[in-house]
Amino acid sequence: MNKKQIAGIGAGALVVAFVGYGLWRASQPAPEVFQGQMEATETDIAPKLSARISEVLVKEGDQVAVGALLMRTSSPEVAAKLEQATAAQQAAQAVADKAQKGARPQEIEMARLTWQRAQAAADLAQSSLKRVENLAKEGLVAAQKRDEAEANFKASRDQALAARAQYDMALAGARPEDKAAANAQARQVAGVVAEVEAAQAETELKSPVAGEVAKVLAKVGELSPQGVAVVTVANLKDQWAVFNVREDHLQRFGIGSEFDAVLPALDNRRVRFKVYYSAVLPDFATWRATRAGQGFDARTFEVRARPQAPIEGSRPGMSVLVH
Repeated sequence: MNKKQIAGIGAGALVVAFVGYGLWRASQPAPEVFQGQMEATETDIAPKLSARISEVLVKEGDQVAVGALLMRTSSPEVAAKLEQATAAQQAAQAVADKAQKGARPQEIEMARLTWQRAQAAADLAQSSLKRVENLAKEGLVAAQKRDEAEANFKASRDQALAARAQYDMALAGARPEDKAAANAQARQVAGVVAEVEAAQAETELKSPVAGEVAKVLAKVGELSPQGVAVVTVANLKDQWAVFNVREDHLQRFGIGSEFDAVLPALDNRRVRFKVYYSAVLPDFATWRATRAGQGFDARTFEVRARPQAPIEGSRPGMSVLVH
């Protein structure tokens, strides 16, 4: 056998081996690929009261911080209620101050003078009674005159006591119960004012979270209903991947397990993920045939996994592939 024949036999063997390897590879099942997508925390921000939109300060794609002003609204009703509440607060506070300060100096002086006048009349009536009693003992006046003098003295004495009580009451001022009631009324109205001021502050819608503005549904001039979202903010620092996994592959995605995945949108960047959630109940069923004419429904469960490190450039909705 010459060299040419040996070379031909060797080339034929290589061709046969290559074809055999190709047939073997073709007979092997294709590697399975699990496809998921990135998700991020989204916050729908809605106003707490109905008002007309006067100014929109953000647009989609803007980065906002906590407390950033998103839009302004106009509510004449809130402004009117604030004026009413402020006026009521001023009136209630005036009543409370009056109760704390008590009677005016002029009123106290008037009560003192009235008491002194009544006391002087009582002293005169007492002196007259003594003189009439002495004359009655000597039989110079009738008993009727003595009784009249005694009655006049008692009436004058009681009037003096009443005037003294009025003077003491003016000095003491309002009763403690009246002061407490006036102060409580003032605090109640102050609470109403604070409530309306809080509603006034809500006419400026501020972001409770930091992130990127994903949606802006508000337009200037529109009436913004209470509780209806007008801005959506996405927190790109809080992202995860969501997969729908058939039950026959679920053991590979147990909670706490880690796996590598690639993001085609980021030049097939390989990222390490860790499973933190597996749905308790299935989402839907996928029909899978096992034998001709027979089959069963393979349930599908939702699995969520977080990246072990932040993914620069990742966006919600990007595909995630696990081979």
